[in-house]
Amino acid sequence: MSDVAEGLGAAIEGSLAAGAVQPADGTSLKRAGGGADEETECANCGAPLTGPYCNQCGQKAHVHRTLSAIGHDLMHGVLHLDGKLAHTLPLLAFKPGSLTRRYIEGERARFVSPMAMFLFSVFAMFAVFQMVGFTTPTSFELETGVDAIEARVVEAVAKNEAELAKVDSLLEQKNLDPAERRNLERRKSELETELYDLEQIDDLPFINSSNPAASVGYDGKRAVPIGDSDNARLTYEETGFDFIDIGLIKKWRNNPGLMIYKLQANAYKFSWLLIPLSIPFIWLIFAWKRRFKAYDHAIFVTYSLAFMSLLFIAVSVAGVMGAPTPLVVFSVLLIPPIHLYKQLRGAYELSRFSALWRLAFVGIFIIIVMTLFLQALIVLGAF
Repeated sequence: MSDVAEGLGAAIEGSLAAGAVQPADGTSLKRAGGGADEETECANCGAPLTGPYCNQCGQKAHVHRTLSAIGHDLMHGVLHLDGKLAHTLPLLAFKPGSLTRRYIEGERARFVSPMAMFLFSVFAMFAVFQMVGFTTPTSFELETGVDAIEARVVEAVAKNEAELAKVDSLLEQKNLDPAERRNLERRKSELETELYDLEQIDDLPFINSSNPAASVGYDGKRAVPIGDSDNARLTYEETGFDFIDIGLIKKWRNNPGLMIYKLQANAYKFSWLLIPLSIPFIWLIFAWKRRFKAYDHAIFVTYSLAFMSLLFIAVSVAGVMGAPTPLVVFSVLLIPPIHLYKQLRGAYELSRFSALWRLAFVGIFIIIVMTLFLQALIVLGAF
């Protein structure tokens, strides 16, 4: 239940943030109340009123003083995107290139701005993930997992030794057939090799290590314990930077659950970093086309990220409602590249070939951007 409440809170927060950056549409303004209750002076600055808003400070002429007005303000804040959403969503889904190009060229009043759409969709995505239980695990049963691994290793060693002893007893017989003796000797060699491998596994820092302090394993890598378990160990190579080797690794070692939670929270708070990280890569594939500026790429990236967030929302809800797994998987794999292709072609007025080869590079750039974003989240988690 707390996940649902937290998810709803995130959705409301996202809508309010989107409303804060979304310019008001003049068509949505309402006239002030009439009759005896009509205000003649602004309640905020005292300037004479000539319309539904004060021309000096911008406050509404009519100030509500009812409980129902509080509910109205809340709903207006959550759904502040007004009628623009109905104009924006169909184009964002089916004609993203047209939406991007029209917004860049100045057609703004009918559409939700890219940043408002991005904030709303990202916060809504995290809210839905929270409500459907699609979140990163923040607790680990390391002792149980490691004990299970060690138990399997011990069991395998015991079974191997028992079979090896049986083979040795058979080989001691004097009247063995030469062919049978060769088979037994080959089997003994196999068992001895398997036993050696099992002993090597048992010597790994992750499997069996009683020293809680950081140590160097047989492979030259540094091993540190994870959490409260001396058996569970994390292996890594030193970077030479104390900030990483001592600060960051120590925090992951002492409380991995907390660090995973911070990683998830930072992904929610710093999702906007995807925009500046992506713009330089989009610029690269249009570097020789001076017609397109960084602003064009920013609008393209922001609308694209907004759509991907909405797609993940739809796929998550469909999965929870019992949609066939193949349909969900194909939606995640096929819809993003098709959408990116349509947006590239329409926003930048490209030919099919130009859009296709740029799409291939965008696919590579997405992997790079997500890697950089994850690294940034890991570093931010140290604070």
